Amino acid sequence: MGLFEKLYTLFIIFSVLIGLVIGQVSGMENYADKFILPLLIIMLYLTFLQIPLKDIKRSFSNRIFTLTSIGMNFVLTPLLAWFLATIFLVDNPALWLGFIMLMVTPCTDWYIIYTGIAKGNTALSTSILPLNLILQLLLLPLYLYLFSGTVGVVDFQIVVESIFLVLIIPFILAFITRHYLLKNNKDNFIEKVSSLPVIFLCMAIVAMFASQGGLLLNNLDLLVTLILPILVFFLINFIIGRLIGKGLKFNKENIASLNLTTLARNSPVALAIAMTAFPHEPLIALVLVIGPLIELPMLALISYVIVVIDKRT
Repeated sequence: MGLFEKLYTLFIIFSVLIGLVIGQVSGMENYADKFILPLLIIMLYLTFLQIPLKDIKRSFSNRIFTLTSIGMNFVLTPLLAWFLATIFLVDNPALWLGFIMLMVTPCTDWYIIYTGIAKGNTALSTSILPLNLILQLLLLPLYLYLFSGTVGVVDFQIVVESIFLVLIIPFILAFITRHYLLKNNKDNFIEKVSSLPVIFLCMAIVAMFASQGGLLLNNLDLLVTLILPILVFFLINFIIGRLIGKGLKFNKENIASLNLTTLARNSPVALAIAMTAFPHEPLIALVLVIGPLIELPMLALISYVIVVIDKRT
């Protein structure tokens, strides 16, 4: 990953601040709102373009690790997210749903950086990346149907239509484009655009906060409300990952990889769905922007904690 991915947290914070400043200009809110969805769709298309789906079979070279990671990401983590949302956020349906959407989508990119920092098995972590993407595309509507209907803000048909618009179509286009580029020996183009997803995401965040910045400024308590469940999520998930990894007798590198592949979340995908499916619930989208502001520093801290633990054992 390049400089943009490594400084992801700083770029998000900077984008939020720029958006808040721009949003103070009269009339800018309505104008900025029109740019959010197109920027997110482009961002996802460029992200999907870099994912080698043909390498899915590589993930099964270590079947125990792959099945363990899938079980944690797509069974244990959604249940844990639902449990924590029910405890901490049940009185605010928008925060409840935003938190659920953030936690049920495992990361498909920047977790590799943190795996490297933690001295984990980056090759193994990378091999399951395409599988994580495919499964979350298939399972996200199911999770929203199962876990979110009780809060009364979900129209399942709109969710499915939104996923088709902002995920399936960019995914198919990216697959076709990648096939064409590789067939014509133009795969260097993929490497050249590797930093663009972060740029387009930051642009979308600028547009979003220019459009909805006033809402955030009037709800700064969101940060306080979200910090505790997110921190608890990371703590519990981290401990579970360590215990399972040791129970299955993974080596230190693979335990570190298991931790990072099951802790990092895919907020850009969840944000794109939220902006499309719930345009009249801006707090949901705000949760998905605020989440990484807490998540990414936590991932950095956890990476260094893993290094310290592994040195002592």
